[in-house]
Amino acid sequence: MNRPFKPYPFTAKQYPASLPPLQGGVDQARHPVVVVGGGPVGYCAALGLASHGVPVVLLEADDSVCFGSRAICISRRSLEIIARLGAADGFLKQGLPWTGGRSFYRDDEVLHFKMPMDENQKHPPMINLAQYSIEQLLLDAAEQRSDLIEVRWQNRVTAVGAREDGTRLTVETPAGAYTMEADWVVAADGGRSLLRETLGLKLKGTSYEGRYVIVDIVLDSARPAERLAYFDPPCNPGSTVLVHKQPSGVWRVDYQLRDGEDPDEAIKPENVMPRVESLLGMMGEKGAWSPVWIGIYKANALTLDDYRHRHVLFAGDAAHLLPIFGVRGANSGIDDADNLAWKLAFVVKGIASPRLLDSYSAERVAAARENLGYGTKSTEFMAPPSFAFELMRKAVLGLAVKFPELRSLINPRQSSAIAYTGSPLNMTSQDAEFGAGPACGHVLTECPLVIVDGASTREGHLTDLVGADITALYFTDDGAVPDELTTCHAAMRARGIPFAIVALARQAGFARAHGWDKSGRLFAMYDAAPGTLYLVRPDGHVFARWRRFDAADVTGAIDHLLQS
Repeated sequence: MNRPFKPYPFTAKQYPASLPPLQGGVDQARHPVVVVGGGPVGYCAALGLASHGVPVVLLEADDSVCFGSRAICISRRSLEIIARLGAADGFLKQGLPWTGGRSFYRDDEVLHFKMPMDENQKHPPMINLAQYSIEQLLLDAAEQRSDLIEVRWQNRVTAVGAREDGTRLTVETPAGAYTMEADWVVAADGGRSLLRETLGLKLKGTSYEGRYVIVDIVLDSARPAERLAYFDPPCNPGSTVLVHKQPSGVWRVDYQLRDGEDPDEAIKPENVMPRVESLLGMMGEKGAWSPVWIGIYKANALTLDDYRHRHVLFAGDAAHLLPIFGVRGANSGIDDADNLAWKLAFVVKGIASPRLLDSYSAERVAAARENLGYGTKSTEFMAPPSFAFELMRKAVLGLAVKFPELRSLINPRQSSAIAYTGSPLNMTSQDAEFGAGPACGHVLTECPLVIVDGASTREGHLTDLVGADITALYFTDDGAVPDELTTCHAAMRARGIPFAIVALARQAGFARAHGWDKSGRLFAMYDAAPGTLYLVRPDGHVFARWRRFDAADVTGAIDHLLQS
């Protein structure tokens, strides 16, 4: 079958190699932070640091954003993070939102799942957007912060020397090589991380033998965006097939190779096209289609034991490799960047002890292991690693047609926000007094609000009120804030600690409030009464809460956060 390939409906801008001013092949500036790798994780880390006023040099080995099918699903939690970075509008404008999916066993539908979506939410559970668009939107935001973010294109790190007081990098470019010094390095250089390899660090876990072919096609179809999974389909017996719709008429098809298939032969167009044609016929898709790109991958469930190596901090695929099932890869990496950026910024600015960075590793390694647990279950169901697993899957799929209670075993467990319940930063002494609301370590529960800005108001959400500061959410009848909290605010600001008070009023008409609980849901959702206080980290995780507090409680919790 001969089908000509079409280009992606996206034109990547190409950037020339850039060199800093050099003296004897040395960048004379010592940089507070260098980010290695310009993918979604690297850009989010750079944008997060810039939001705290920290200058960043970002080194990207290529001359443009990525090419080919990589990450395509962005979760609600990632959208919340990207919104704080000032880049969400493009994601929401271009991305295709979806709320669930369907799974089929042979000819029968065995699961129709829905992700949580209600009137409290600001963002959809998931949007589909190709990684080249993801990177371009984040790059656009970074270019708007050129006062703090310097992107160096075609700058490939070839050597790294990690010391107790900083890191030296050797960088190759088409215009010449140079060395540079950094106080801190964020290693976001992907699954084949040179920094990880050079420093002799090893990923640990499971690498699965099964392989999947990825095919991006352009297809004219009005079918809605949802996750489609086909187990042992008539078009490809013995295989598992996943289908996702993307913007601009691009569709991604992933199908599992059967045992004994040669991967090199499997990705040849003459072997791929008949399978795609057969799949589309089975789905009832009769529109014209053309291939765009073909690739191959295998599932990995691997992580470093520690994401901090002296002054090098690992994030994204450089730190962990997660199975694609449940779309945790890029989303977990964006969460890494969000966790790391504020902590590293506080350390660089002298606000916090470098020990705070140990909590980055502790929290995100635990998150990776939780994600690996879910991803491993999904992987073993999607591609059974043994005959016993395959028998179990056939039994579950066959019985799920008649017994709905078994369908939860098929659910792919899509990516969701991770709670840092075991974090050393939490102050949990008052948690037991609450019957609802986000406990210490959890992200804020979303709720619509009327946001008050002086004499003007607008419709918004609670997460709109949390920025780069440590935030005190104070629940009040009329917007009034007690003197002890304003005194604490002044003392923190005098110490250079970014601290903000957000007053959440139960009643309307008070200009001194920041948010009005117009829906009447917020106070109940947080089990709050006038006088309740939640302390929130810059990444949106709660780290302390009280029904009643005094200034010493607040000061002690923040000092614990910064010195942990």
